[in-house]
Amino acid sequence: MEKILQEFKEFAMKGNVVDLAIGVIIGAAFGAIVTSLVGDIIMPLIGAATGGLDFSNHFIPLSKSVTSPVLVEAKKQGAVIGWGNFVTVALNFLIIAFVLFLAVRGINSLKKRSEAATPAAEPTKSEVLLAEIRDALAAKSGAAASSPSSSPARAELLLEEIRDALAKK
Repeated sequence: MEKILQEFKEFAMKGNVVDLAIGVIIGAAFGAIVTSLVGDIIMPLIGAATGGLDFSNHFIPLSKSVTSPVLVEAKKQGAVIGWGNFVTVALNFLIIAFVLFLAVRGINSLKKRSEAATPAAEPTKSEVLLAEIRDALAAKSGAAASSPSSSPARAELLLEEIRDALAKK
């Protein structure tokens, strides 16, 4: 049982899980802000522009027993299609999606700038050895067949060094 708890603790404390949890919490708070923005600012402006139209109470009754003009009461009386509430929720989604698009776009722009400013990394020992092998083979193919050269010996030595370096990893 202790091993399972230890494994769970290691899993829960990994960066990705913690980051995800923080993202969900921030997302919920952000959703509340957007809901308030739409319900308290945007929809009243739309209502004022349309002569006091309030989308939240717009619905289509599906039975004759529904007589209330208020959505909450109408739902208690019978089945209704709350299209006004749907419009509000869809508007919330569009605003959230647009804000997230702008945030991701800004983050990607910052990443591109930082990648462009970052100098190229020094080549690894393996890359240097491979470049030397390439150069040695190019020199060998360009040299006259009759001229003795140390290039094959150097290439063999380099291959052994690469093998040893890879064996250590």
